[in-house]
Parts: sequence; structure tokens; C-alpha cells
Amino acid sequence: MMDPLDRINVAGDSTYVIMRECTDRGHATWMCTPDALFTLDGRCFVNATPVRTTAAAPHFHTEDPVQLELGDFDVVWMRKDPPFDMAYIFTTYLLDMAPDHTLVVNGSTGLKQFNEKMWVQLEWPQFQPPTLITNSIRRLGDFVRGRREKTVLKPWDGNGGRGVLITTADDANLPSMCELLTEEGTQYVIAQGYLDKVVDGDKRILLFDGEVLGGMLRVPNDFDHRANMHAGAGVERCELDARDLEICAALKPHLKKWDMIFVGIDIIDGHLTEVNVTSPTGIQEMNFLYDLHLEGNLVDCVEAKLQEKNA
Repeated sequence: MMDPLDRINVAGDSTYVIMRECTDRGHATWMCTPDALFTLDGRCFVNATPVRTTAAAPHFHTEDPVQLELGDFDVVWMRKDPPFDMAYIFTTYLLDMAPDHTLVVNGSTGLKQFNEKMWVQLEWPQFQPPTLITNSIRRLGDFVRGRREKTVLKPWDGNGGRGVLITTADDANLPSMCELLTEEGTQYVIAQGYLDKVVDGDKRILLFDGEVLGGMLRVPNDFDHRANMHAGAGVERCELDARDLEICAALKPHLKKWDMIFVGIDIIDGHLTEVNVTSPTGIQEMNFLYDLHLEGNLVDCVEAKLQEKNA
């Protein structure tokens, strides 16, 4: 379950290489967008398109859609990119109707409960920089003006670096920023202490079923402060330090409890900023940096979870 195939950038997309791995292993693979789901008499169905995914163009080889029940599948991968909105939440309700023998990746209950930015606030505030979440224009402005250092403002439901701004106490644009980001006090905004070492890189760490696979640095370019690949950040090799491993160890039992099998977390200077669970990426970049085949590791992990589930 994903975005339309014509939106997929095969040069860097993690869903693409996962689909390729499944095809290469001989698994029958199907795709759909979330609006292809429907229910009838308490059972969830989908209009799914058979697809073979290859390294050579045109990459996706499809056939006519077929109506199937969720229970006809061994695994249902939820790989729809944010926004994390009511349409996304409604899709997780439908995925809850998958029968017990079908594995949903990542788990639908966890997906609906834990937003990527908010989960950190709920469970691990000790790993965050100073953080305020509010829809109050006044409170947002007061938080920024009460700090000597820079402050980052960002939408609570954003992705890809969309809407991320840096401001200071004496910024004449601050009132306008607060009005625009909160949409005149109707939308929540996250304000966080700016971490200076982000210029050296935002560390993305991948975890499969709670186990650390490794990390990479996403380094901002000279024209954009955002350490995000969608915003043009470069990627570099990096080592994981004791603080990184402490954070990963704290997350592990929660990830396993909620069947968060493929997760990417973001750490800046020892501070956890996001736990990406909806459609994490980074597989192709880490494969290139470290000569890995992470999509193979991930499919191995999912196959093992499926066997465990149905033992």
C-alpha cells in the first residue's frame, strides 16, 4: 500500500527496492493506493494491481487490478508517505481488519497511535532538545523570545523538511511565522531548541524489528539549512556512539511491542528528534555508503516475523 507508481523515484526510494527484493525471491507482489480499500459485512477488501518490479526500466510491470480480501495476503506493507492526516488514520482502521494470519508492516495499531514527531514527546522527552508544542501564537512567540539561542519551528505533521523554519528572539518575521505556521492559531506547531551541530549532519539510524542496522549522516548543503534528503542534503558514513545506542536501546521494546518492524530515527548531537514509522527511507543510501543489501535483511526479517506469527 503506497503512493502511485508514477510518483516513485527509483533512484532513491526504499519501497522500490523492497518490491524488487520480493519479486527477485519469487513472491507474488501486488500494490494499491489506500483509497483502494473498502469493507463489506465486516471484511476488508482491496482492488490490488499485480506488479513485478525489476532493476531495468520500466521497473514496474503491472497487470489489471483484481479484487481480493486482505486475508488473501501473507504480508500487507503500509508504505504510504505522510501527511499523517485523517485519511491516513482511516486507512489504519481498515488495516486493523486484516485477519490474524496476515502480517501488517508496520503494525496498524502503532501507526495510528504514534505520530513520527509526537511519539518522541510522549515516550522519550528526556532525549529531546527543549520543546514546546502549541497552537497559540502568543505562547509560540514567548517561547522563542525567552531563548538566547536559535529556535526551530515546524509543523507537527510535516515530512521531507516541509515548513521547517529557523528563527531567533529578535527576528522581525517571528509574528508572521507564528501566524502562518499555526494558520492563525488553528494548527499545532513544534518549537524546538536549534542544535548547532546539525550543520555537521542529522544522523538517520535504521532499525529492523528493533535491531540497529547502522546509520548515516544527512548533511545540509550551502543553500538550505534542512538536513533532509528531499531538501538536497548529502549523505555520509558515520559511526554510532554510546548515546545513539542508548537511545536505540530505549526504543527497542516499544518498537517490538507495536510491531514497528521498519523504523528510521533521527538524532542530532545526541538528541532524538523523530521516530519515522509511516514510510521510512534510507535503504538505498546506506546500501551505497556501506556496500550493503538492506532490503534483503528487511525481507528476511519480515519473513521470520510471519513464520513466528503463524507458528
